[in-house]
Amino acid sequence: MAALSEAVPVPAHVPPEAVYDFDMRADPGLLANPHERVREMLREAPPVFWTPRNGGRWIAIGHPEIFQASRDPENFSSGLMPREMLAAAMAMMPKDMPRIPQATPITMDPPEHGKFRGPLQKTFSPRAAMNQIEEIRGLCDELIDKVIDQGHCDFIAAIAEPLPVTVFLKMMGLPVSRLAEFRELVHEFLANTASGDMMASAAMSRKVADAMLADILARKDDRRDDIISLLWATEIDGEPMTLELMEDYAVLLFIAGLDTVINGMGFGVRHLATHPELQEKLRAEPELIVEAAEELLRRYSFTIPMRRVAQDTTLGGFDLKQGEWLALYIPGADLDPREFAEPERFDLDRENKVHIAFGAGPHRCLGAHLARVELQVLYQQLLTRLPPFRLDPDASAAFHSGNIIAFDSLPIRWD
Repeated sequence: MAALSEAVPVPAHVPPEAVYDFDMRADPGLLANPHERVREMLREAPPVFWTPRNGGRWIAIGHPEIFQASRDPENFSSGLMPREMLAAAMAMMPKDMPRIPQATPITMDPPEHGKFRGPLQKTFSPRAAMNQIEEIRGLCDELIDKVIDQGHCDFIAAIAEPLPVTVFLKMMGLPVSRLAEFRELVHEFLANTASGDMMASAAMSRKVADAMLADILARKDDRRDDIISLLWATEIDGEPMTLELMEDYAVLLFIAGLDTVINGMGFGVRHLATHPELQEKLRAEPELIVEAAEELLRRYSFTIPMRRVAQDTTLGGFDLKQGEWLALYIPGADLDPREFAEPERFDLDRENKVHIAFGAGPHRCLGAHLARVELQVLYQQLLTRLPPFRLDPDASAAFHSGNIIAFDSLPIRWD
């Protein structure tokens, strides 16, 4: 069990009723049964609270509060620090120090954010995602073929990881032969970033960029039908693409493309494995899978974006000070009883299905359409190809947490 981070003193402006002790990375309840712990927090804590763990920070778990903050970049910035401070910090770095890529455009605020997000919009449009359905279906079947005769597998390692990683490599124009290497790099990146060590995170960003650097450089003159080639052909404000910006884009796409959907798949399959009646219904009526995928995303949202308080403001009735950090705990928003009736209940006929699992506001997930296609096709193929499956009684699911509630393993069995 991970050790709780050291508690820091409560700032003078934080009233006692705003304080709730919660460690985003090491909370025992969170690592044992994540969304039950989130429901417990919704019962016990205010919709916005301050925790002394993880260096001290605000956490929003209520739906209206998260929705408000997500759409207010003037008060809640996505930048790690003000632009002037970042420029000064970078200028102080040793000249021979390797460049640290920035995850562009996720660390930007409007209007700059829109300018750098624009070149990626077409690649991740609904039409582009739909065009990949048959290729994704084929990949699903290949992965299922490898384990179907075993009668069991660790779903995360066997299917949930290699599926989106392969899709990502092909879209980016990176060699699928490096699949194992990139999967290992994903694990290393997440382990280092989950530690909260800024220097370790910076070093990993450089390592991720270096892993793709040869292919990025090769595509500058040898253009193909892939995202790297598309970006090389892009101009920003009339200026040609630079290698530095290519690295920034590549690091963002690597992080976003290789981790988030894995956990969506994990929580969806875990729910199906514990609800044989739902499996039976969806096998009999596969046209309901689209609705089921959306309700699973609501019931088990898993991303926790961070925002920097850009100026003194209020949220949820409390005063937040410039420079403090706010975690948007989206799993809480989509389980908030103020927004969803009986939020713990999986309901295919739910009237309000408008979840924010993919975020809200200008930073709403760029890859949401592709993620939806991957999830829907995965559920279709699992329910078509596998007999009824269940959780493995001899092995437990394992989780880790930080800015994503994530799976380490999910053992399942079938007859």
